[in-house]
Amino acid sequence: MPRRRKRLVLLAAFAAAAITLLALAPGALADAFTPESGGSQNADDIDTLYKITLYVAIVIFLIVEGTLIWSLVRHRAKRGGPEAAQIRGNTPLELGWTLGAALILVVLTVVTFVYLDDIENPPPSDPDGLASQNEFASIDQPEPPEGSRPALNIEVNGQQYLWRYDYPGDQPLYSYHQMVVPTGTTVTLEVSASDVIHSWWIPKLGGKVDAVPGHVNETWFKIPRGREGTYRGQCAELCGANHADMRAEVRAVTPEEFTSWAEATRGDIERAGEDLSEERERREGQEG
Repeated sequence: MPRRRKRLVLLAAFAAAAITLLALAPGALADAFTPESGGSQNADDIDTLYKITLYVAIVIFLIVEGTLIWSLVRHRAKRGGPEAAQIRGNTPLELGWTLGAALILVVLTVVTFVYLDDIENPPPSDPDGLASQNEFASIDQPEPPEGSRPALNIEVNGQQYLWRYDYPGDQPLYSYHQMVVPTGTTVTLEVSASDVIHSWWIPKLGGKVDAVPGHVNETWFKIPRGREGTYRGQCAELCGANHADMRAEVRAVTPEEFTSWAEATRGDIERAGEDLSEERERREGQEG
């Protein structure tokens, strides 16, 4: 086989292998190079926007690098051959790739703003979501959810090295490490910190939110019915020696299960408070 034909065959085989790998990569490497998603619509929108940008970048990379490799092979120096033409510039070509890059940037910007509203602003709860009074979101960064269905507002507080979640209501209701939420319900979060900067992030439920002492940041998520389960995350801001142990967890349950959990947990908190008061009184009596 002539050397030139052999090179063409190898180049075609390489191109076919690259195309095959690109075609199989999304299934084999799901969420390996893109944000995790599947828990909330805002996380799905972030994932979609990320993939659009990634795929455009891959196409541009292949075109640029493919042209570069082809030029190097096609026009490589040959022993005894003539000197290569010395090209000082090509104004139409330079204008073309500059305007092309600007056009791609404009398109990506427009697409970003199309998705941004749904990523930032929470929707109302579903008709079969948690129906509870006086639990509407009160937030000033994203727009409050529209409609008459209430949203569950939870205060998230970062502390070295754990998360505390405070729920609304007349009776105290809070939990550590694991947040329990009802499906089909818009959950709005007010995120802050008690000591140093932390960052609350459950990848499948949306983007990360910094927890800053003395300041409140807001975010939201909404886990649809049928996607009950546990969603895990991690503090995404280096916050001290045990930063790696500061994990976050959200357990999604049905609204009925959430109501039962809330009632049981409020009861446990009340009994624990009573036991603590009795112990304090007993110690004060002994000291007196």
